[in-house]
Amino acid sequence: MLRFSPHVARRVQETRWHRSERTEPQPDGSLVWRAQIAEPKEMLPWIRGWGADVEVLGPEGLRGTLEAEVRKMARVYGVSEMKLQDALIAHRRERDGKEQSLVDHLKGTAELAKRFAGKIGLPELGEVMGLAHDFGKASKEFQDYLKSATGLKNPDEDDYIDYESRKGKIDHSTAGAQLVYEKCSHLGKEGEFLAQFLALAIASHHSGLIDCLTPTGEDNFSRRITKDDSVTHVSEARGKLPEIEDGLNKTLTLDILKQFMQKLQSLREQNDSKETIAFKLGILARFLLSCLLDADRLNTADFEFPENSVIRSYGNYVSWDMLIERLEKTFNEFAQAVAQTKEGSQAREVYQLRSQVARACREAATKPKGIYQLTVPTGGGKTLASLRFALHHAKHHGMDRVFYVAPYITIIDQNADTLRTILEPESERGRVVLEHHSNFVPEEDTHRRHSLLAENWDAPIVCTTQVQFLEALFGAGTRDTRRMHQLAKAVIILDEVQTVPIRIVHMLNVALRFLAHSCGSTVVLCTATQPPLDRLPDNPYRSLIVKQEQRIILNEVELFKSMQRVEVHYARKDGGMTNDEIVDLAGRALDSEGSVLIVVNTRAMARTLYEQIKVRRLAPTYHLSTNMCPAHRMDVLNTIKEKLAAKEPVICVSTQLIEAGVDIDFGAVIRSLAGLDSVAQSAGRCNRHGLRATPGKVWIVNPQEEDIDQLLDIKIGRDQAQRVLSEFKSGNDFIGLEAITTYYRYYYSSRKDEMDYLVRSSSAVGRDDTLFRLLSTNELSVASYRSSRGVNPPLLLNQSFQSAAREFCVIDSPTIGVIVPYGDEGKTIINALCSASELDNRVKFLRQAQRFSVCLFRRQFEELNRVGAILETNSGIHYLDERYYSKEFGWSHDPVNDMDTLIV
Repeated sequence: MLRFSPHVARRVQETRWHRSERTEPQPDGSLVWRAQIAEPKEMLPWIRGWGADVEVLGPEGLRGTLEAEVRKMARVYGVSEMKLQDALIAHRRERDGKEQSLVDHLKGTAELAKRFAGKIGLPELGEVMGLAHDFGKASKEFQDYLKSATGLKNPDEDDYIDYESRKGKIDHSTAGAQLVYEKCSHLGKEGEFLAQFLALAIASHHSGLIDCLTPTGEDNFSRRITKDDSVTHVSEARGKLPEIEDGLNKTLTLDILKQFMQKLQSLREQNDSKETIAFKLGILARFLLSCLLDADRLNTADFEFPENSVIRSYGNYVSWDMLIERLEKTFNEFAQAVAQTKEGSQAREVYQLRSQVARACREAATKPKGIYQLTVPTGGGKTLASLRFALHHAKHHGMDRVFYVAPYITIIDQNADTLRTILEPESERGRVVLEHHSNFVPEEDTHRRHSLLAENWDAPIVCTTQVQFLEALFGAGTRDTRRMHQLAKAVIILDEVQTVPIRIVHMLNVALRFLAHSCGSTVVLCTATQPPLDRLPDNPYRSLIVKQEQRIILNEVELFKSMQRVEVHYARKDGGMTNDEIVDLAGRALDSEGSVLIVVNTRAMARTLYEQIKVRRLAPTYHLSTNMCPAHRMDVLNTIKEKLAAKEPVICVSTQLIEAGVDIDFGAVIRSLAGLDSVAQSAGRCNRHGLRATPGKVWIVNPQEEDIDQLLDIKIGRDQAQRVLSEFKSGNDFIGLEAITTYYRYYYSSRKDEMDYLVRSSSAVGRDDTLFRLLSTNELSVASYRSSRGVNPPLLLNQSFQSAAREFCVIDSPTIGVIVPYGDEGKTIINALCSASELDNRVKFLRQAQRFSVCLFRRQFEELNRVGAILETNSGIHYLDERYYSKEFGWSHDPVNDMDTLIV
């Protein structure tokens, strides 16, 4: 495999040099040339003829031969090994000793960062960050460290450095920040604003955004920028990198300042406040860091592993026209299927309404970019309809990619498979739909490609979780921040948007406004129970801006009435219904409707009801909860679906995990009282496809024995739902649009003080505050600074970025993954991990283990560990004792299998 320079790429393509050759043009104009050759060294004379315009990427033996020839030529012409080593290097490739020069790395990173920042109109800012980010690596101290670490210096040499003890301790990022800050500051007061943005990104490219002011009011940014020259070596580096400094001087002019100030002024929207403007400034700083991080990591990785650059897409994707053609073929097939259904049947009416939703999405796609709402009843076909909008909208506006973001991995799994089937033929496997979440296990032959593309969401269609999306916007460190810039010039579908944690609402709203208003993106809020994110109580400044014409379904009330497929009964009883009464209700529902789904709020309640129903022997009964691993849950769901398809009686008792992303259709649903949005989602599993001659039946019950006192979200949702249900007397109106709107008005009003993401004095922040404040005006930190110094801080950005990011967490309580012995495959994986000695084998089995793992809260883990139920492999991987895993309901606090049974 060879890479030809842009200078000769066209000439190489014009002639066929080998019968098996394949050529692959690259984004930078170079050309990768491949051929199957029995004896590669036979190609040496031809390769030598191209001189420095060709690089051997493989095989290693051929590359090594040429490197040896280069060293010999260097000696012949008087270029000593010492002179070669004295060149400034950025990285040295371990496997073959090849060096990447510092100048090449800075220029290469600048080129990529310029392209990334150019998406929001700030290309020169990206270029400056790239040129300056590793400026401090030119110091003798860092060069000695790098050469010591890579074996270029002998431990006996005087300037050899003990690299193990010095790892991460030699500052090479501050020098570039100082240099840029100094040059920008000469451009006046506005230049100081630009200086802080650029210097902040450069100084933060190994840590994530640092605090400008710490929570205690210390000016951390100024401390970093005024760091002593003896530590940062900025003066020494300037003497060694005149070419880079010249490049900075050419770019850092009044033109770049004008570009930057126009961007700052464009951040303001009609309903902005001082706080939201400050928050957007912080998001902009994070966006710039993201551009630098991705550019730096890509340039470094493509030097370390040049073969990877062939796998990456670099934004060169299958055309929107082609993807639209494939999707429209599916809609045409769907239309033909509708035509064959019985005229006047409820099923035909449902299919026609789905077609109406899809048509509305197609018609809305040519509208301007912005924030849209797609409010469709459950079972209304919103997933493919929203994708139809996204693909046509992306083509119409020349956008880069489409994101499908959902709260649960089960939804992602199901919909990513659907999208792959429609959009990704075998020849393009792994190149169109990128599925990115913690549990995804790619096939063996696409694993490497998936890992590379997931690092920075390099695909035209990205299916990812709400957690990954929110971490890219607000999370700590550099891994998630790196992906953030890909959200520019994108269509972002937020499915089941009502599941966004209440404490993140204000932060997310302003971030979405930034993406739509300042990054050229479009956001689609997709759900059957649309929360009023555009009408937040008492705070219009942090509400979304959704214009009437950006509501994709214009006749929502009519659509919801047309798609009513169930009758809803509020079976509330004073004092609550006992479990026996709920079981009796399930028996009556089974007799009249043929199949029953019972959805409750806690795993304990699900197991209790399941065991009581099983004793009654009403029908084959199944349990679903997150106590079961994903593979276990999928097997149970498939069994239930088979019985439903065969019209056999069946009962399923589940937690709320079945409410979204599970395409299943019961005759009746019994839902334990919870938030009205959850009740509506459960009702969507009843008569879902309108195949029944009469409406399905839904009962809302208030269990006496269900304890939700510790589940604050569910408890508040239940209380507000109860208030709405008492006001709406008609059953079919209980989950209608008006009831849902009223519910959210009550629910959001009761929790309006939580939407800024509260942090307490017991946190690392050290005081009662909010993440929104820390990431915007940071008033309390500014007050601390002013109190100790008598003046306001001299900065435009005063945020405690790093402190806030460390406190940010999408999921309230962190969990610990434990592999469970479900089925033969689960046991095989555990046995393999216990015996696997090589890292590659462990990684392989760990990927497979994702489907056979459960997540335990710390308290649950400790309780199981105390009784000896948690075991550990030699490499520290936790797995569950077989006695504590049930084939019926998953992991248990108590043994559910005795040893004799397991031996038999």
